[in-house]
Amino acid sequence: MSLKATIMTDMKAAMKSKDQAALRTLRALKSAIMNVETSAGRNDEPLSEDEEMKLLVKQAKQRRDSMQQYIDNGREDLASVEKEELEVIERYLPKALAPEEIEAQVKAIMAEVGASSMKDMGKVMGIASKKMAGQADGKDISAVVKRLLS
Repeated sequence: MSLKATIMTDMKAAMKSKDQAALRTLRALKSAIMNVETSAGRNDEPLSEDEEMKLLVKQAKQRRDSMQQYIDNGREDLASVEKEELEVIERYLPKALAPEEIEAQVKAIMAEVGASSMKDMGKVMGIASKKMAGQADGKDISAVVKRLLS
């Protein structure tokens, strides 16, 4: 089932259970999906799995960034709203990788492409970012790659 169909089903369930946080978040996700689908040049094509993952990662990152800004400015009330929404979005993302798992995958990718110096960072990052999309933050992957290549 596509992400859009899953979200529609979950929206109905959230309405029935009167879960306002889930409903608010699911409506935002549905809106984001529709914005991408109706963007110029798409001809209302449904999103691919890769595009769905990118959209979810982007929405989760927005919530994390907003939550951090609210915390930095002493607005715990608004930060809690962002936290609730982030928890809903994370239901649709794959399980996050542990640091050891990230390192193991990066080592495997490095062996696969024959990376040995910082010159190869772009090759490794390109493959690693695609392979671990939604499972690990780009900053975490980058830190591991830098450490292993230096």
